[in-house]
Amino acid sequence: MSDIEIARKAQKRPIQEIGAKLDIPNEHLLPFGHDKAKVSESFIKSLADKPDGKLILVTAINPTPAGEGKTTTTVGLGDGLNKIGKKAAICIREASLGPCFGMKGGAAGGGYAQVVPMEDMNLHFTGDFHAITSAHNLLAAMLDNHIYWGNEQEIDIRRIAYKRVMDMNDRALREIVCNLGGVANGFPREAGFDITVASEVMAILCLATDLADLEKRLGDIIVAYRRDRTPVYCRDIKADGAMTVLLQQAMQPNLVQTLENNPAFVHGGPFANIAHGCNSVVATTTALKLADYVVTEAGFGADLGAEKFFDIKCRKAGLKPAAVVLVATIRAMKMNGGVAKDDLGAENVDAVKAGCANLGRHIENVQKFGVPLVVGINHFITDTDAEVEAIKEYCASLGVEAILNTHWSNGGAGITETAEKVVALCEGGSAKFAPLYPDDMSLFDKMETVAKEIYRADEVVADKKIRDQLKQWEDQGYGHLPVCMAKTQYSFTTDPTRRGAPTGHSLPVREVRLSAGAGFVVVVCGEIMTMPGLPRKPSAESICINDAGEIDGLF
Repeated sequence: MSDIEIARKAQKRPIQEIGAKLDIPNEHLLPFGHDKAKVSESFIKSLADKPDGKLILVTAINPTPAGEGKTTTTVGLGDGLNKIGKKAAICIREASLGPCFGMKGGAAGGGYAQVVPMEDMNLHFTGDFHAITSAHNLLAAMLDNHIYWGNEQEIDIRRIAYKRVMDMNDRALREIVCNLGGVANGFPREAGFDITVASEVMAILCLATDLADLEKRLGDIIVAYRRDRTPVYCRDIKADGAMTVLLQQAMQPNLVQTLENNPAFVHGGPFANIAHGCNSVVATTTALKLADYVVTEAGFGADLGAEKFFDIKCRKAGLKPAAVVLVATIRAMKMNGGVAKDDLGAENVDAVKAGCANLGRHIENVQKFGVPLVVGINHFITDTDAEVEAIKEYCASLGVEAILNTHWSNGGAGITETAEKVVALCEGGSAKFAPLYPDDMSLFDKMETVAKEIYRADEVVADKKIRDQLKQWEDQGYGHLPVCMAKTQYSFTTDPTRRGAPTGHSLPVREVRLSAGAGFVVVVCGEIMTMPGLPRKPSAESICINDAGEIDGLF
């Protein structure tokens, strides 16, 4: 049975019942239909003095076409913790329309470990992404309008640093020329589009603690520079107030449910290969006040998602994760061991052992942050006992336990052993979390630290223009910011075809961008694009409404 068929058979409960599991009064749930709601800002503020629960991060090895199931494991673990009698909630990101209609598919989990309503989550949901897109583009429109009506801020139109966005993969919009058509349409200039999930407004919404913090961060966005190279901020264009109005409702986290009717917060959606890859701080901190255990995920492999979760989200929000679940599959180990996708069904213990180098690298990396972990093997029907045992033995040699999970087919009941292990790690008190680098390290040294410690690169290659730009930002007071690496998710290197655990490579930096409002410096590495393109055969070709009025082809 497909994921969407399983989701359609869900026995959903009214969202008020799901809120009651977390002691959220009905009057503080703002319903969107019967099965999803936003949690009011006033209720969230009332929780400030409550103690926090334990925070658990689910991350993974580098993704492969074989599939890893990180979100599926996140959902399954939340159900598993509830199954063993714990009060648990999950926190995941919202889905972007870009990959939904492109090639990645949905973002609600899979099998019997899903969040519902699945179709809504993967499409418009509660409109948050539309609000973010509108707020972002309002600033872009006001910036061009400011220049048109006299340019009071003396903006150098050659140094505009703010693109427009849309939540769709559209390579044709990466580089554009705007304001064509004569005097009435403004001053022609080069511009471009990013995908909404790469928007600084998205990052700001996911890192802001409340509406006041949101408005301040929006005001801090640098939109352009003057001829003397001094920055022009969003507040100079007077857009921050109107942007906050557009984002007021979007700031409130969304509450939905798993197939087993357990609470799930779904809020925010930055990609981890081009942004910081975590759900919103407000959703996570709210869940920690309402549940004893909160399971969240970070996008793509641990080299991207987990590193940014620790170095950006936890640093900025003062979060202290208690445990990590690192997801791997037999199939992905085989691919990392050199097996072609079409040959993954045949037993190949040697390939599994060879591919474990990728898993080992991620284990070592997570341990550098001082957080205890367990490896969760996401079960596929083609896995053999010998292959599973090979991963368990490999992990044991590193002092880490690996547990086989069957949540895809059995829901929460299929991951209770891992749930028990996670509780033991959380309550063991062994977590000594610390970010990888201190705030006062130089921006280039921060880039180099991530490159060498996490990617195992020998060097960072950046030309003088990039180094001078970093030094200028440091002189302007931004040297304390963390770095957000934009890099392919498929490899520790910038070459997506290099699987396993490569060493002896360099990290080429193509561009750096200051996200002053979000509070980090984006480092664009290799050929990564902040506006993806559609594949030769996009998923959109298969998505339709069937004769029964149901959506087919989403996942």
